Amino acid sequence: MKYKIGDIVTLKKGHPCGENKWEILRTGVDIKLKCLGCEKIVWLSRIDFDKRIRKIKDRNGKFISIVHYHPEEE
Repeated sequence: MKYKIGDIVTLKKGHPCGENKWEILRTGVDIKLKCLGCEKIVWLSRIDFDKRIRKIKDRNGKFISIVHYHPEEE
């Protein structure tokens, strides 16, 4: 799965602040995420991130299942 910087995702468990939307700030072996509620920054390994991700916001602004996500080619 190819994720891009700036993608908005939801994970299986919400953040303690009550928000469940995260922005991807960095990709690679580790993924850097920012909570869109309290702006806390967290790092997850790629393996943990792939296990925890549930939905991703598509280019139309709707959250879709990660199974149906196909990023546009640049």
